[in-house]
Amino acid sequence: MNPREAAELLGHCAAFDNRKPSQGAAVAWAAALHDVPLDADAKAAVASYYTTAPKDPDGKLWILPHHVRTLRSKIRSQRLENFQYEPIGDESTAEYLARYRGQVQAIASGRVAPATGHLALEGGPHPTFVRELEARGYEVGREVPDSDEESLAASVRRAGPLGVECPACQAAIGRPCKAPGTSSKQPIGKPRSKPHTARIRAASGQSELTAEQRAREEERRREASRLALARMQADEDIPDVEVVEHDDAAS
Repeated sequence: MNPREAAELLGHCAAFDNRKPSQGAAVAWAAALHDVPLDADAKAAVASYYTTAPKDPDGKLWILPHHVRTLRSKIRSQRLENFQYEPIGDESTAEYLARYRGQVQAIASGRVAPATGHLALEGGPHPTFVRELEARGYEVGREVPDSDEESLAASVRRAGPLGVECPACQAAIGRPCKAPGTSSKQPIGKPRSKPHTARIRAASGQSELTAEQRAREEERRREASRLALARMQADEDIPDVEVVEHDDAAS
């Protein structure tokens, strides 16, 4: 911006604050804005400054060169909010830099319309996170209903163990199974990482165990517990090694 252009900008400011531009002020503004051109964005920065009321209601707005510089940069940066570089095939580094600067300049200046939509995030969740969710009975990638009624209907149709009520802990459809015991943080029990076996059988359409089968299963578990307890007691009953002291004189 040269003194003549600065004088024109000061005249634009005077329309807002009734200042009395002078040749000295034009020279000073040109020195402060030597790398800022007199364009539509510079004048829009002045209008933007006088759009905001002063912090002191009794005060008077008085724009300075640094206000023009800051607000003009803000106006141009807003146009680049959703900017995405459009490459060409097999471009060299020099070609990339030239094209990148050209696209940024074209959009920032307003010669090219900026992108209107936000860029969509691509890619899926981390595999470790997916495994953790699936271990807890959640289905990754399913469509999320918009309402509680649709969510309940979807949970009824849900495939897998969480699609049925658990016969063992009575966990509702869509809810993970609960482990025994409660606490202040888990008033209805801590969620299990895997559904109960009875729930898995029910979800796969297998019939529930008969009374005789349940009795055999309970007997098998009791026998396994008895054997484990016996092994623990056997380990505790190992006698201590007796230390025998030899009488060297007697030998």
